[in-house]
Amino acid sequence: MATPFRPAVALLQQYAEYHRDRRNIVTHLIGVPLVVFAVGLLLARPAIAVGGLALTPGWLVFALVALWYVTRGHLGLGAVTALGVGLLVGLGHRLGGGTAGQWLAWAAACLVTGSAVQLVGHYYEGRKPACADDPAGLLVGPMFVALELLAPLGLFKGLMAAVERHAGPTVLRDLAHPATH
Repeated sequence: MATPFRPAVALLQQYAEYHRDRRNIVTHLIGVPLVVFAVGLLLARPAIAVGGLALTPGWLVFALVALWYVTRGHLGLGAVTALGVGLLVGLGHRLGGGTAGQWLAWAAACLVTGSAVQLVGHYYEGRKPACADDPAGLLVGPMFVALELLAPLGLFKGLMAAVERHAGPTVLRDLAHPATH
């Protein structure tokens, strides 16, 4: 298995190999943020007061993940991804204040829904999720979503071009024919 400490371009190229069908990409634009939100919600407890701030497992994990994003060799995309993940974790924490049952129900519902949406996308792709072969794909997903959202705005053109040169263009796969992967 490859190391999760590869450069962003290599991580995104590998991830993109599993995400060339446009319908799959669209499902990931919905499912990945929903899963990140669910993880932020799930890790919102327990909270320990430290200097007037609530320290939670979610913020500790976020700090490590944000550090990982900004050290993959593409600071701009890493910073944008870390910011997006931080916002989703923060939103998850805001919902984490109800009863234990409400907290777990919301987290489970969002996690299952986000995962199911992505699995529908992989049906269209005709290929299993990238994280099935490389668990680093769980971290790369938010970075891929950020790139997919920002590239059409003219940002990170060189990075997107490198990813597409490696993985090929996006397509609408003909579901009547098996995937060639």
